[in-house]
Amino acid sequence: MTQLTTKAAGVFVIAVTPFHPDGRIDMESCDRMVDFYLEAGATGLTVLGMMGEAPKLTVDESRDVVARILKRVAGQVPVVVGVSAPGFAQIDALTRLVMDLGAAGVMVAPPGSLRTDDQIVTYYTQIAELLGEVPFVLQDFPLVTGVQMSAKVITRIVNDLPTCVCLKHEDWPGLEKITALRRSGVLNRRISILCGNGGMFLPEEMARGSDGAMTGFAYPEMMVGVVAQYAKGNVDRAQDIFDAYLPLARFEQQPGLGLALRKYTLARRGIIAHDALRRPGVALSPESRAEVDRLITRQEKRLKELN
Repeated sequence: MTQLTTKAAGVFVIAVTPFHPDGRIDMESCDRMVDFYLEAGATGLTVLGMMGEAPKLTVDESRDVVARILKRVAGQVPVVVGVSAPGFAQIDALTRLVMDLGAAGVMVAPPGSLRTDDQIVTYYTQIAELLGEVPFVLQDFPLVTGVQMSAKVITRIVNDLPTCVCLKHEDWPGLEKITALRRSGVLNRRISILCGNGGMFLPEEMARGSDGAMTGFAYPEMMVGVVAQYAKGNVDRAQDIFDAYLPLARFEQQPGLGLALRKYTLARRGIIAHDALRRPGVALSPESRAEVDRLITRQEKRLKELN
């Protein structure tokens, strides 16, 4: 089993959880989805993230989804599993389960009850003690968790806890935080910084020193292309690729509709069989579907011009 390390880079795609219209998990679509992400150039996958509808799954379903994805991945790339939960008992149980299945590490977001810097540091210190040698991703997502983590707090966590190997940075956009963490002498070791927010700020994040993306978008090819071009020093080409996909990426960021839009596009591309969300979940209007179709048509035209 390959464990997640501080060298994690590229694009770790946040996987959706495919469902049948009646709410059953669609395992065949899981297989197609994994194949698609790997063919698109993903360097890793993240399962049971916030956009993976993890809270809607039972423990047994979570195990089955992770097991199916790990089997399909077959060790080609590392797989990170989100294990955030209100209590440590749930985090511990799910961590042991997924690591035994072959996961590379886990991701933990802070509970919304944390308010002070010391509370945040204490929480992650206890998480590290709970997880033992399991490498973990520190998820900084204040728009959802309500927890504000400064660069100073993240520095304390990283410097004190060697099993914290990656920061999932998804402040909005929090670019100064990346710059602060990358300044010489701030961290006692270099860790991976992978960014979220649907890739909406990816060119700027790469310029500030991130190692890539850990997020979802119905066209992961965009993120793979931007990261690859930055690695080659082709900044303008990276920006051109990003700009071609930006209208659809922006549309997908609508609060409350983003996952439904992403699943609709993935189903439209034939990657998953259905765009169903498990209840409670929104259904797209005919107008929203038509708007996605229009944006995709314009996107395809622009990509042809670029190539």
